Amino acid sequence: MTEILEPTSRTQSADQAVLEVKGLDVDIRTPKGIVRVVSQVGFSARRGKTLALLGESGCGKSMTAKAIAGLLDPVASVAGGVARLDSKDLLSMTAKQRRKAAGEGLGIVFQDALAALNPVYTIGTQLGEAFRIHRGASRKQAKVEAIELMRRVGIPEPETRVNSYPHQFSGGMRQRILIAMAVALSPNLLIADEPTTALDVTVQAQIMQLLRNLREQEDMAVVLITHDLAVVAEEADDVCVMYAGNVAEQGSVDTVFTRPTHPYTKGLLSSVPTDSQRGAGLNSIPGSPPELSKIPSGCVYQDRCPLVAAVCREQRPALRETGPGQSAACHFAEQVATSQTTEERLAVGDDEK
Repeated sequence: MTEILEPTSRTQSADQAVLEVKGLDVDIRTPKGIVRVVSQVGFSARRGKTLALLGESGCGKSMTAKAIAGLLDPVASVAGGVARLDSKDLLSMTAKQRRKAAGEGLGIVFQDALAALNPVYTIGTQLGEAFRIHRGASRKQAKVEAIELMRRVGIPEPETRVNSYPHQFSGGMRQRILIAMAVALSPNLLIADEPTTALDVTVQAQIMQLLRNLREQEDMAVVLITHDLAVVAEEADDVCVMYAGNVAEQGSVDTVFTRPTHPYTKGLLSSVPTDSQRGAGLNSIPGSPPELSKIPSGCVYQDRCPLVAAVCREQRPALRETGPGQSAACHFAEQVATSQTTEERLAVGDDEK
């Protein structure tokens, strides 16, 4: 399929932070009491760049995004922190202010397009709604804008399909429609929560290409939520690795993936299948993430860490600089950066023979 939306030539302020999150805490109410599910999370997303929130399922990535967007479930609430979008704190906004910011300041792409789209309204009606609410467009004008949006994201025959309903589109086309809704008003920030879930590999590549082109054309900051290391390596500029609701490590993708300074990041990278001998076992991180209601008092990764020591069980490591533009929450970050796994040492030995 021929992609449209070729990137335009535009001078980008690569170091300009569109979104700055600091000290974000999120609690949920349970029958057994309050549980802290996101703790002291902080990161920044730069204009024209993609920041990936990376980690296993249940590590707090989507909860962080929902808190920023003001879409937390009723049982959850922001307990502290700030999330500044172009210097305005999203977390302190009223409901009216958030509605105004939605669309023009912030766009969101959910992972389940069929659930996100309203089954009883046509695609044209749903795409045109943003223009009617924020721009005061008439129904006719909104439909014209909807058709143009569909054309921009690669929906064939938009003049005809603008009157179709969500169930009449394939999964990949529904995802394109959801992306069109998110970028309709050219937001400064786009949050994409697992945007290629349940799509086949070919369609996944097309969706990621579309997001990349939109980011470059609109000069948006993109926060990409994923657990796919390959997608992060291919699409992201910066990465924030999360574990058990905490930031484990962050920095540029090139730096973090080349020289990880947290055992969790190193474990994730080591678990990626490589061109090893047939029949050889795959690396994995032993154990599983802790229950959020039973987070240990020291390092949150202590029960799965090969370097765990007494200090790890007694004192939670602070997120600290471990290199230029890189930081990690580990007492032994420098040791992690310079150590080799058994497999790496064996590989070096084989090369020397």
